[in-house]
Amino acid sequence: MDTQSPPHFSITTVNRLDDPSLRAGLEHLLTDAVASGASVGFHAPLDPARNAAFWDDVASAIASGGLRLLVARDGAGRVIGAVQLALSPKQNSPHRADVQKLLVLTDQRGRGVATALMNALYDLARSLGRNLLELDTRAGDFGEPFYSRAGWERAGVLPGHTLEADGSFHDAVMFCRRL
Repeated sequence: MDTQSPPHFSITTVNRLDDPSLRAGLEHLLTDAVASGASVGFHAPLDPARNAAFWDDVASAIASGGLRLLVARDGAGRVIGAVQLALSPKQNSPHRADVQKLLVLTDQRGRGVATALMNALYDLARSLGRNLLELDTRAGDFGEPFYSRAGWERAGVLPGHTLEADGSFHDAVMFCRRL
């Protein structure tokens, strides 16, 4: 599925992570997100080996069919954003999926990249028969108001869900969205 977004970038579904320039762009994207304080499962500074291992895991999950990856690129082909859709493998939840790792380069934020990625993700989820999406974000983080504005329903709070590099714990807000 290729979805043309506003003229300054495009969004594609990535089915393989064997292109070295794509991998480098995704690794840079994750490094940038972690360095900017995004709560995406890693502490800054992000170790390059941990970054590469993460994308190896993503590649395996894509290959097994359990994960879909959408990537936003600017007109020059530079990776500027990405989001993942993890399909529930459970027999009682073929209608459900988790949204993971919505990432946008810091120099591209506020330009509609995250919204376009999410809209493409909704279309992809629907095409896969998924009508309930779930995600979590750190309470008070910049993701929380974004998801609220985008029509996500706050489902609750998980106290002390993340452990930060300084030893403090942060709550996570759970969101869901019916398509």
